[in-house]
Amino acid sequence: MRSPFYFIAKPLKGKRYDNTKEVAGIELIVSTSEEDHKFSNRHAEVVELPLNYNGPVAIGDTLLVHHNVFKFYNDIKGRQKSGKSFFRDDLFFIEPDQFFMHKRDGKWMAYDKYCFVKPMPVTESYIKKPFTEEPLVGVMVYPNEYLLSKGINSGDSVCFSPDSEYEFTVDGEKMYRMFDHQITMKL
Repeated sequence: MRSPFYFIAKPLKGKRYDNTKEVAGIELIVSTSEEDHKFSNRHAEVVELPLNYNGPVAIGDTLLVHHNVFKFYNDIKGRQKSGKSFFRDDLFFIEPDQFFMHKRDGKWMAYDKYCFVKPMPVTESYIKKPFTEEPLVGVMVYPNEYLLSKGINSGDSVCFSPDSEYEFTVDGEKMYRMFDHQITMKL
């Protein structure tokens, strides 16, 4: 079974929400809200590729997906429903613009027009800065093919346009997902 346009994937670990933490061998629920996007599962395992797909993603890869892919919603009568990505059982249709990176053999790779930047801690200055991270500056962690062709590599310090930060946690680290055109300068 394959879709003409969509990837078919299932939530990693079979969970739609990533709302538990293990403390001293006991699993604790840290959020019961279905609306809180911070606790929706953002990892999916690819089960099938679209027909005639020739890109870098392969069956078995892990995708970093948009927070709405696996979420439940309540309809106008208060009944719990799955979102538009739901297919059947534990399978979901993933549109190409609903995922931002894919992981194979333990290595993340940015997909299409997306890249990931790690925020930079505030630098020492004579002026008191009322924040913990430098505004509009970060370290490129996962550049895409376009940025690599322009000489921006992993580890480079970069500037980005205002309000382009879309926060993710990737392998336990805070990062911003951005479009490649939002990277304005290599420092």
